[in-house]
Amino acid sequence: MEPDRVRCAWGDSAPEYARYHDEEWGTPLRGDDALFERLSLEAFQSGLSWLTILRKRPAFRAAFAGFSIDAVAAFTEEDEARLMADAGIVRNRAKVTAAIRNARAAQQIDGGLSDLLWSFAPPGPRARPATLADVPATSPESVAMAKELKRRGFAFVGPTTAYALMQATGMVDDHVATCFRATP
Repeated sequence: MEPDRVRCAWGDSAPEYARYHDEEWGTPLRGDDALFERLSLEAFQSGLSWLTILRKRPAFRAAFAGFSIDAVAAFTEEDEARLMADAGIVRNRAKVTAAIRNARAAQQIDGGLSDLLWSFAPPGPRARPATLADVPATSPESVAMAKELKRRGFAFVGPTTAYALMQATGMVDDHVATCFRATP
């Protein structure tokens, strides 16, 4: 992490944000468990600061068995109670229940979660945002992704959460034009 780099403005607001911005955000990510983790964390972030989630991510990974879809899908009521007692994570019953439900729904996807989610990535190049004000909160693709995930039994996956997932995992590249991570 180099402090003199020009980043998207949010990437300079905390050391954790700078590291996340420089090393992860907008980098293409594939793999069912890896994308399940990101989808789960984006859902837990709903209504909270992403910085809160970043700081709790190690505890989330420990509590949710490394976000292995099969492991989380096998969680029991006892596991749910354990999660609700874990001060290291966000203890929101609806979000905890959704993560378990989403793991079970992910198991049912022919071809896997990764292929399904990436099928919503917009094709071809698109205009790079000039400023953060030019970055949308949703897109037609994120609306379609959220609708399909809900149809398949997922919860806490609205269009804004879906778009945040798309940004975080490189399905869309919303690094602003002046950012060192902006690709031509």
